[in-house]
Amino acid sequence: MPIALIDYRAGNLTSVRKGFAAVGAEIFTPASASELARSSAIVVPGVGHFGATSYFDDGWRREIRAAVADGVPLLGICLGLQWLFEGSEEAPLPGLGALAGQCTRLPAIVKVPHVGWNSLDVTRPSPLLDGVSSGTQVYFTHSFAAPVTADCVAATTHGATFAAAVQRDNVWGVQFHPEKSGPPGLRILQNFTRTIQER
Repeated sequence: MPIALIDYRAGNLTSVRKGFAAVGAEIFTPASASELARSSAIVVPGVGHFGATSYFDDGWRREIRAAVADGVPLLGICLGLQWLFEGSEEAPLPGLGALAGQCTRLPAIVKVPHVGWNSLDVTRPSPLLDGVSSGTQVYFTHSFAAPVTADCVAATTHGATFAAAVQRDNVWGVQFHPEKSGPPGLRILQNFTRTIQER
């Protein structure tokens, strides 16, 4: 079954589609939450304001939570990672709540938004980061970030240290854009695809 790449009007999906195509994954964009039933995994990408996540009404939330409960892998990218948490101070909307914690604005002592390359500090082993070591440079563009919790598998520092990659069971997330991070990013997409094939 293909991977469901959700379009909630928070950025161009073309680069994400190209990234997954480069690692041999089949992608489709569901028109409604009910179509998630035919997916092997779910990807929530996005850039921009947390307010865009208002797209996810009760129907979407119910179907995504049901899929996760059934063991379907869920990957959040950038804003998609932030939505996996309980919420963000950027907008008074609830996140999915699959991960504990609130996302906060990066400190004013550094240039915000954080745009460009930064290195990963791998904090614990994760299948998502197989073959990706500490010091690997990946591409970021964001103003808000998730806290470092027990679910953090890699951190990054830009004014403050925040979660760059997270995993709790079959829920995964990356604050950076793997589809724009060259070979290391493609390796991460390949690792995610491999977890689907191994289910």
